[in-house]
Amino acid sequence: MKILYVTDIHGIKWKYEQIYHKALSLKIDVVINGGDMLPFGNFFKQDDFLINFLNNYFSKFEDVKIYYLGMMGNDDLLIFDDLFEETCNRYHYIHSIAQKKFEFGKFEIIGMNWVTDLPFALKDRARKDTRNFVFPKQFGESVVSSPNGWITIKDWYSYVENLPTIEEELKNLVIPDNMGNTIYVFHMPPINLGLDICHDGRRVGSKAIYDFIKKRQPKITLHGHIHESPKVSGHWYSFLDKTLCIQPGQSLFNEKNMIYCIIDIEKMNYKRFSLNKM
Repeated sequence: MKILYVTDIHGIKWKYEQIYHKALSLKIDVVINGGDMLPFGNFFKQDDFLINFLNNYFSKFEDVKIYYLGMMGNDDLLIFDDLFEETCNRYHYIHSIAQKKFEFGKFEIIGMNWVTDLPFALKDRARKDTRNFVFPKQFGESVVSSPNGWITIKDWYSYVENLPTIEEELKNLVIPDNMGNTIYVFHMPPINLGLDICHDGRRVGSKAIYDFIKKRQPKITLHGHIHESPKVSGHWYSFLDKTLCIQPGQSLFNEKNMIYCIIDIEKMNYKRFSLNKM
């Protein structure tokens, strides 16, 4: 099985189009999009992108019989999850994998798109990592999305205590039949592997995800979220015992290049590419 993995492309159409062309030319079996799929900025217009772009985009993969697996990320509003599911469900080759399992031959692919609490306002997918999680310094008021606009959470620290932690969300994931042939897609990277480093040097990865990988030892884990980490750390993959962990990173919102990876699962060959906008 040959996978094209990309993440954090935030609704940039030329990047989507290039992924399609690469999938065709490289004879990719499965494209995996690791989250933050929708445009960043005018959040309450993200449904327009789903309806007017992604729906037609997915139909192209359907026509050429290439599987496309995706999930929403922390910058994709939770209120549009149902619309994303409905859009995916129109097609045989398109699948939403957040908190779900997809089987391709002997391989199992499981997604999870919760992230540890971040310092920014939007908290739709934010969770404590573990029950003793230390919160980052917060910037601005905490908000979650609703069909009627933003809902301000006056006491975020108390509010999040009543939500499952990342550690608890991991325990609730579907259990694969064969962990040794399982690929996990976590939007959040683990801590301690150099895949979670911000531009200012902060390490913001998840201890719960690290512990999960170390204990379960899946074949591969795929991550994203921290765009700049590979550039800052010099590392876009690492091993946690026998598990290969990949975090390709991504160009920032205004940059004119795209990062993606090609992974041959049987041969365990993996390469990272940077593609400039034409």
